[in-house]
Amino acid sequence: MNRSSLVLLKTLLRSTSQLNIYRYGTDKKKKSRVIGNYIGMSVLYLMLMAYCIATCIGYGQIGITDAIPAICVITISIISFFFTFFKTNGYLFNFKEYDMLMSLPFEARTVAGCKFMYMYVKSLGWYLSIALSMMIGWGIYAKPAVLAYPVWIILSFFIPVIPMLIASFIGFVIAKISAGFRKTNIVQTILTFIFVLLVFASRFVIESVFKNGKGKEALESVHLYVDKYARIYLPIKWFENSVCRLKIIDFLLLIIVTVTVFVLIFIPVGKSYRKINSNLKNHAASKKYSMNDLRKRSVVNAIAYKEFKRMTGSTVYMTNAAMGELLVMIMSIAVLVVDIDKAIYTVLQGAPVTKEMLYPAVPFIIYFCIGMAATTAMTPSLEGKNYWIVQSLPITKKTLYQGKMLFNIYLTVPFTLFATICFCISMKTPFMTALLSIVLGLCLCAFSTAWGCVCGIKHMRLDWENEVEVVKQGPAVSLYLLPNMFITMALMVLVVLLGTKMDQNVLLGGLIVIEATLAALLYRKAMSLCILP
Repeated sequence: MNRSSLVLLKTLLRSTSQLNIYRYGTDKKKKSRVIGNYIGMSVLYLMLMAYCIATCIGYGQIGITDAIPAICVITISIISFFFTFFKTNGYLFNFKEYDMLMSLPFEARTVAGCKFMYMYVKSLGWYLSIALSMMIGWGIYAKPAVLAYPVWIILSFFIPVIPMLIASFIGFVIAKISAGFRKTNIVQTILTFIFVLLVFASRFVIESVFKNGKGKEALESVHLYVDKYARIYLPIKWFENSVCRLKIIDFLLLIIVTVTVFVLIFIPVGKSYRKINSNLKNHAASKKYSMNDLRKRSVVNAIAYKEFKRMTGSTVYMTNAAMGELLVMIMSIAVLVVDIDKAIYTVLQGAPVTKEMLYPAVPFIIYFCIGMAATTAMTPSLEGKNYWIVQSLPITKKTLYQGKMLFNIYLTVPFTLFATICFCISMKTPFMTALLSIVLGLCLCAFSTAWGCVCGIKHMRLDWENEVEVVKQGPAVSLYLLPNMFITMALMVLVVLLGTKMDQNVLLGGLIVIEATLAALLYRKAMSLCILP
């Protein structure tokens, strides 16, 4: 990167840094929120590092210490690929400050490259947490030469770059294809969904190829898995040789190839950058139109419809909010086609669990897909700097958030009903148990909607420059997701255990009462928070 590129990158980082809000802001509430965000992120980093160290200790105890460097590269590569792929539309293309940046005296390739580096820097903390913690775990058992540690640290900055570049290039291809259609956002969203589904499907294919057995055969399968990927993805081999054997040639190869790939990818991206962004931001009007009577909607329904149009107009928003619904739809159709007993055996890897034991867990299995992203956690912040328009509307804040909650209900309830019915039919669930499962699923949708709204209002962020910062990285989304995910996972295990010791219908009935009560209390809390920040 040349000097002008570094100046632009520095400006982008400064303009979005929360540290500047803390240093130069006068609003004590905002400054305390910044401190809270930093504390929360530090806790998440420490949790991730503790998990990685514990995992490496487990690898060391079962005798696969020498595979840890390769596993580190694979883990970071997969995470960085998906992080980047879902952020490309919003960071690299179709971003809010496009007109301002392109008016500056920089080449399109320079702007594109700086946006990529900005995306890299914003995610670097996650990658370094994994790399450094796995280095500690590896060092405990491998006891390498002292020089191996600085080599590992230096290369940790380069490991995520190539997967990020590949993800960016795929995002570039998707954006370029969709830019040729009138409904660019819809086409881009469909192509993104298709690609993600293909990646998820390939995971099961790979798992079946490398699954060799247990004990000694399992250890051999890990080495086979690593060796296969090292032959396909050479940076794994280069990193492994650099830190384990201190080969300077492999160390230089990883660095040089990373820089070369960066330059090569942004040559074609730079040539089409202006055209793609212009097409993504401009929507042609159809020449065919017809005059019809306006449909009358209640105010709450009108707000819900507005949220629907907002979601379908944003690829980032739609892929994040509707991915769970798409996955649960595919799962629901799959359980009607495949043998449910074989599916349970495969997913649980032979654990002694029968379909009858899973009856009370069905609503939580479905909720784990659907309830991990609530639109109500995002939509208050998505109003952004246009929030003054909402303030000027002749509606109460209570009505506004009721409309936002209604949209999440419209989005989640139909998929929950369909999935629960499909699972109950496939598992031959008794009628009363199936009925209670449906009611519990509806209560979970209400809980998700109300909890998301509480998080969305209480941790509203309106000063964002890119919607990715709200949809994927916002404090409201994180606060909603993390406890929700861990509690749901714990409940899935708990209800299976309790279901073997008590009547399952009584268990489901008790859970319905608890979830309905929590949903009602959270709804009242959301309504009490309906005040402008």
